[in-house]
Amino acid sequence: MAREQLQTLSEPMYFILLALTRSMHGYEIMQTVPVISRGRVKVGAGTLYALLTRFEREGVVLRVGDDGRRKTYALTEKGRGLLEREYERLRDSIAAYEDCISKGGIQG
Repeated sequence: MAREQLQTLSEPMYFILLALTRSMHGYEIMQTVPVISRGRVKVGAGTLYALLTRFEREGVVLRVGDDGRRKTYALTEKGRGLLEREYERLRDSIAAYEDCISKGGIQG
């Protein structure tokens, strides 16, 4: 059975999709990702456009505008679902950490 694509997102993937909760063009995305990641994640043009191409091919984002110079992208419903699943996965990881810390370690 083929492995499901995009089961777990890298930080750049996550923050690009998070930025695309409103439509924006590539340069805006590159400027927004460091802001919403609090400076932890920066994406260069090569990484950004490779991921946008992949996301577009997999139906996660949609090109909603192209004026010749700038291409504008938006999150699809599939993309919103992917972002939500990743958020839940991260929340579960945090909860597991908090459980282990509050209980003084892993109990066997």
